[in-house]
Order: sequence, then structure tokens, then C-alpha cells
Amino acid sequence: MSTEKFLVTGATGRTGRHTVQHLVEKGHAVRALVHQEDERSEALRRTGAEVVVGDLLEHDDTIGATAGTSAAYFCYPIRPGIIQATAYFANAAKRAGLKAVVNMSQISAREDSKSHAARDHWIAERVFDWSGVPTVHLRPTFFSEWLILPWVRDVIVDEGVINLPFGEGRHAPIAAEDQARLIATILADPTAHIGRTYTLHGPTELSQQGIAEAIRGVLGRTITYRPSTIETYRERLKKYARLSERHLLRRRQHHRRSHRPAPDDRAGVRDFAPDRLHGSKRCSLTLCR
Repeated sequence: MSTEKFLVTGATGRTGRHTVQHLVEKGHAVRALVHQEDERSEALRRTGAEVVVGDLLEHDDTIGATAGTSAAYFCYPIRPGIIQATAYFANAAKRAGLKAVVNMSQISAREDSKSHAARDHWIAERVFDWSGVPTVHLRPTFFSEWLILPWVRDVIVDEGVINLPFGEGRHAPIAAEDQARLIATILADPTAHIGRTYTLHGPTELSQQGIAEAIRGVLGRTITYRPSTIETYRERLKKYARLSERHLLRRRQHHRRSHRPAPDDRAGVRDFAPDRLHGSKRCSLTLCR
């Protein structure tokens, strides 16, 4: 077993829990930072991970979480506070002498974004860069698991329809588990990746209708894409109201222009090409439940 210990924040989240699993399976010691004790944290503990409770918006918690670890995965949810949390974490990582931080950003992170969340992700990347902490930035496109977010899933289950205001925009969805394989590999051997920014995406660009057809092929049920109006989408987001409405509406604008990464964005990570339908199969099985 490796003598190093890796910290995974957001450890009960979609990428976090799979990253913990991949690291443990490879014989690494893992510290999983969770926000609270529940059945998800207990499942992590059963894998053999050390589970600690803390808040990324508490400086002392980040100092305690990073102490005694050699590298970390930093993943902050889509909610206010990412710049503060990043500053705290960068300071804690520097104190702990981490050899690498893998930072989960997003594909729409840019200085001129109209989405505060996307712009804040861009600034958070710069905070890590300015700190001098060795960092790798990941910018994934839409997760395959987007389909099982409640405001998308419920319409699919009830009506057999993907009802989103994305027009004819295309993207190459990628599953959280595929991203986790890459995250775990970088954490274990980060040298060649330090200072890089990777755009993560699946191997095939699909329209929303193409995604509907992929799901239909797994479920054996007719699934279609019916574009919604922005007003309908806004009202649905208000009903669920868990994520930033403004951010999701801005993401809709980015999607309509299509997410087409530069040809060399994945240089250095080509051995981790995801399975084209892997995410669709798992999400489709979830939709059946």
C-alpha cells in the first residue's frame, strides 16, 4: 500500500465518491472530507477511507483536512462562496506542502462570462495559480448525470421527454465516474500534469435529440427531445431552486452555441477516453427506478 494519503473534498458528490473508490482500489490511503455524517459518508467509510466532517468555507477545517496529505481533489458545489473557499484551500494546501491540487472547474469558466458562477470558477483557477500551489484545472462539459437532476429527470419519467431550452446545441456528455478515473490517476502521479488545464468531454458530440435516442436504445422506451421556452425552464428551476437559476440559464446560452473544445485540450489525458454510452446506460437505469 502507498504511504501517501490523498484528500478528496466533496467526497459524497458524483465525482468525489468515485474518486475515493478508485484511489482505495489502487491501494492508496484516502481522507474523505464530507459536510455531514449520513448514509453516504458511512458508505465511504466502509471502503476503508478516513472520513472527516468539515466545511470548505471554514479555514480551520481546510487546514485540518489537508494536514498529513500529499495531494488533494478540490470540488466546490454550484453555490456562492467558491472564491473564498478556494482562497482558504489554497492557503491550507500551501501550509501542508501538497504536491498537487486537482481543481474541478467547468467548461464555461471564462473572464467574460455572463454567469457569475462561471466567472467565479475562472477567478478561482487564478487564485490557485497565484498561490503557487501545483494545480491541475479540469473543465468538464455537461455531465451525463445531468439527465437525472430532478428538473430534467421528472419530465423524462412522466412524459418521456427531454424538455430543455438548448435548441440545436451539441455537447459530448461525460460521466462522473470517467472523470474520477482521471482525477485519481493525476493525484497518484501528478508531475506531467501540473500547470495544465484539461477540457473533459465524451468522444461523441450529441444534440439533445441524439441523447434522447441513446437513452431510448437502453430503456426500450420512446424518449424524445422537446425544446422548452426559457420562461418554462425558469419556472421549473424556481420549483426545485437548489442551484443558481442565473447560472443555469447562462449555461443554456453557452450550450446553444455548442461546447466544442480545442483539438489539443485533452493532450496528456488521451488514455482516459470515456465509453460513449457508459453514462447514458447508468443514467437510464436510474430513470427506470
